[in-house]
Amino acid sequence: MVLCTRAEIAKTPFVRARGLLGRTIFEKGQGLVITACNSIHMFFMKFSIDAVFINQQGIVVGLVKNIKPNRISAIYWNASSVIELPAGTITHTAINLGDQIQMIE
Repeated sequence: MVLCTRAEIAKTPFVRARGLLGRTIFEKGQGLVITACNSIHMFFMKFSIDAVFINQQGIVVGLVKNIKPNRISAIYWNASSVIELPAGTITHTAINLGDQIQMIE
């Protein structure tokens, strides 16, 4: 299964903090990988997203479907990164807890 074909990686503190803020659309196939992250907030966002939390080995440890603006996700203590995706991606790809994520450059 392919979660996204066009992923950006947010590695620096500024880019991680900004995330998707300021964007008005998030198209199918896009993704944002935020490193050093085990929870997200949706304050000031303009659209809902799906979030896939993974540990250092790339194993899915948390899934949040259709998180709406002005909400906060749970904290996934064993997550090391999150992949933010357009809403509906988790359902469409049928990704599950325990699945292995592989990132290909």
